[in-house]
Amino acid sequence: MNRYNRCGLVMLALPILLLAGCVTPPLEPEAPELVQKSDVALDLESMPPPKGRIMASVYSFRDLTGQYRPAPSSSFSTAVTQGAAAFLIDALNRSGWFLTLEREGLQDLLTERKIARAVVEKRQKEGVRVADVPDLFSSDILFQGGIVAYESNIKTGGLGARYLGVGASEQYRTDQVTVNLRAVDVRTGRIINTVSTRKTIYSKELQVGVYRYIDFKELLETEAGVTTNEPVQQCVKLAIEAAVAHLIVKGVMDGNWQLENPADMDSEVIQQYGLALRGETVETPGRRDR
Repeated sequence: MNRYNRCGLVMLALPILLLAGCVTPPLEPEAPELVQKSDVALDLESMPPPKGRIMASVYSFRDLTGQYRPAPSSSFSTAVTQGAAAFLIDALNRSGWFLTLEREGLQDLLTERKIARAVVEKRQKEGVRVADVPDLFSSDILFQGGIVAYESNIKTGGLGARYLGVGASEQYRTDQVTVNLRAVDVRTGRIINTVSTRKTIYSKELQVGVYRYIDFKELLETEAGVTTNEPVQQCVKLAIEAAVAHLIVKGVMDGNWQLENPADMDSEVIQQYGLALRGETVETPGRRDR
C-alpha cells in the first residue's frame, strides 16, 4: 500500500482517537453538588395548599423486588436502592401537604428521649425549674408500600454498519422499576388511597472503530465507545415523587382531604394529574413547559 493510502486511513482513524479522548473520564475529582430537582419535584412544590397539613409517618419503604445486580456483583449489591424511605419522606415534605414524623429511626429517638427525661428529672430534684419532655405527636396517615418490581431487558435493540473495515454501532436497553404507595388511616386501619407508578430506565452504548490492514502484516485497529446509563436510584426517586403527586390529587378528587381554596381544583397541576388518573392524559405529568 502506498503512503497516500496510509495517510488516508490514519486521517480516518483520527476522529475516532479524538472521540476516545473526549469520553475519557476526567482525572480531577469533581466537587459535590446538590441533587437537581426533577420536574415531578417541582410539581410537588407547586401543589395548591391544603386546608390543613396532615400528620404522616413512614416506617419503611422496602425493596420487595428480590432483584440483585447482574454478575459478578450479584452476591453483593441489590438492583435498586435500599434507601427509598428517605426519598418518600423528602417527597412528602416537598409537597407541603404533610408534616412527616420520624418513625424509621424511632428506637433511636426513644433512647434520646429517655436520656432527656432523665436529665430533666435530675434537675427537677435539684430544685431547678425545667420543662418536662413534651409528648410525641401521633400521625393521622401512615404511608406504606415499597418497590414492587424491577424488570430487566424490557426492550433491547441496536443498529450498526461497517464499510471497508470502518464502522459504528449503537445499542440500547430499557429496564423498568415499579413502586406502590398507599395511605392508611391510623384510627381505623382503612386504606384511603393507593397508587402504582413506574419509570423506564434507559441505557445506551455507542461504539466506533477501524479494523483494516494497511500493508502486509500491518494492521490498523482503533476503537472508541461511550455508554450512558440512567441512574437506577434516580428513577426510583422519580417514581416515588410521581406516586406522592398522584396520591395527593387522587385524595382531593375522592374527597379524602381538601384544598384550602376549592377554586384550586382548576389549577394546572391538579388538572394534569387528574387527567392522568382518569387515563385521559395527553402529556406526561412533570414534563410541562415552565
